[in-house]
Amino acid sequence: MRHLPNLITGARFVLTALLAVLLMFEQTVVMGFFCWLLFSFAAATDWVDGYLARRFEAVTVLGKLMDPLADKVLVSTALIMLIPLDRLPAWIALVILSREMIVTGLRGLASSSGLVVAASGLGKIKSIVQYIGLGTLIFPLGILPIPALHQIGIGIVYIALILTVWSGVDYFYKLRSVFLDDLTSD
Repeated sequence: MRHLPNLITGARFVLTALLAVLLMFEQTVVMGFFCWLLFSFAAATDWVDGYLARRFEAVTVLGKLMDPLADKVLVSTALIMLIPLDRLPAWIALVILSREMIVTGLRGLASSSGLVVAASGLGKIKSIVQYIGLGTLIFPLGILPIPALHQIGIGIVYIALILTVWSGVDYFYKLRSVFLDDLTSD
């Protein structure tokens, strides 16, 4: 049971690679629905692996490293693959991906100073809103009688964008002493 959360995290990487390949094909209703199911299942594993790790006291150093990385790879894949499908403006993907790289760098800097920075509540909300928005954009048109489904998805992604920037500023603020100490020590 100790390794199950890490196996689930590893499966998210595999599911993400499969999602990337499938999003390269023409997005018929059937293909789009399958991509949406795959994305939704992969996103759900983010909650499942964390729950199991805490529930069975199976939190590992590997899991602490790989779980957020698997989340970022899933979100990055969806963001990038939605651009050529004309479902997402490239600048939104750029801002979100830039924030993820900056926060990852800040967390790495903090880690090298002996600080472990857990995901904030705001960061968790950001991830959930990103998953919902991206899932809505992946969902195929024509299944539900909601003509503005993708506009709703874009609206949700804009909310995720605001949360993404906000949580990035929040991480920077919380880690400012580590960052500023490192700048002044050079």
